[in-house]
Amino acid sequence: MSAQPPVAADIVVLGKIVSAYGLRGAVHVHPFADDPAAWARMKYWWLGREGEAPERWQPQRLIRCRAHGDSWVAQFAGFDDRNAAEAAAGLLIGAPREALPATGTDEYYWGDLIGLEVRNAAGVVLGKVTGLLSTGAHDVLQIQDGDTERLIPFVASYVGKVDVAAGVISVEWEADW
Repeated sequence: MSAQPPVAADIVVLGKIVSAYGLRGAVHVHPFADDPAAWARMKYWWLGREGEAPERWQPQRLIRCRAHGDSWVAQFAGFDDRNAAEAAAGLLIGAPREALPATGTDEYYWGDLIGLEVRNAAGVVLGKVTGLLSTGAHDVLQIQDGDTERLIPFVASYVGKVDVAAGVISVEWEADW
């Protein structure tokens, strides 16, 4: 990787800074993906706010990252004290797609699922994915259809085919559930 971070044209959100950690500028990170250890190999993480254009996200050089219970602790260059870390609370962490490790078969970045249409086996459109929740046991798709919100566990018994290219997720779920 070059000394300069790549320009962020398409940010994939990986997690969120939830709080400061210690006195020297480290932060607690809540991951939104299964393999945060792979992110530790990236030299830069991008920080931004939800809904902010990718070009406004700022690259931050990562000094170190380690697991800490269910979260991660990260240290960035320039975050020298607790005040800097506290000011970063609530920021999203992401990276340009080209900086991320490739996903395996049946693996997806959450950002790839947002906006996909969800259909059941009968072809009934249940809505679009607006978010995902991590419950510890498994992830849950948040699906919105007008005023109706559905929560569908993202597990093989309910989720069939995920076709990111076609923009569709097939599920075993009835419209009145």
